[in-house]
Formats: sequence, C-alpha cells, structure tokens
Amino acid sequence: MQRAVTVSPFEVSSRPGVDQRFLDAYRLRKTDEYSSVFAFRRAFKGRFFIAHYRPNELGTARLGVVIAKKLAKRANVRNLLKRIVREQFRKARPALAHHDLVVRLHAPVKLATRAMINDDVVNLLGRFRE
Repeated sequence: MQRAVTVSPFEVSSRPGVDQRFLDAYRLRKTDEYSSVFAFRRAFKGRFFIAHYRPNELGTARLGVVIAKKLAKRANVRNLLKRIVREQFRKARPALAHHDLVVRLHAPVKLATRAMINDDVVNLLGRFRE
C-alpha cells in the first residue's frame, strides 16, 4: 500500500548542508528587537496573521511570534498557533530574505482549521522568499 506524501513548497530537507533547525540565532528575543520591527512599519496581511518585517544585516531571517489573549483566549490554542508559525518558519527559513519578522495574530481563529492556519502562514512567508 502506497502512502500519499504532502510536501510544503518550502521543503528542502533533501538538500545537503541546509540547516533546518530553529536555533536561538533565528529568534527574536529582546523587546528592543520587536520594537525595531514594529517601528519600521512595514507589514503583509493574511487572513489570520499579519507579518511585520524589517531588513537585517545578519545573513539569515529571524522570527518573533505575538499571539494576544484577546484573540485566542485559551493557552493551548495560543501555544498551537505559535508552534504552527515556528514550524512553517523553520521549513521556509533557508529560502527567506534576510529580515526580522514578527508574525502577529490579528483575527480570531475560533472557527479556523489547522489547514487554514497553516495555509495562511505559508502564504505570508512566501512573500519573503528571495
């Protein structure tokens, strides 16, 4: 019996030498890093998320995720959304332009499916491809 395999448009696991880990070097940690991205005032909007961005000189893309309690009241939903965003970023990072990204939830996801959320994140990150 054969199994169907779904591949993300950013899947690059078969390429040797491509690091797909989500290291500390690929994360935004400090308040100043988030503030500088928001202050740059450039963003792309999707169905559920908005991706704020700012070019960086580090040679790689970095990610920060903001999920407000106002839009996702339960902690398990907020954690799921953060995991989905981080996973899609991890897969897409080698193909992304060198930007600091802050992906922020801007619409309630109460009736959204995981597939809808994944598609929204993939579409947003697709705008940052080199």
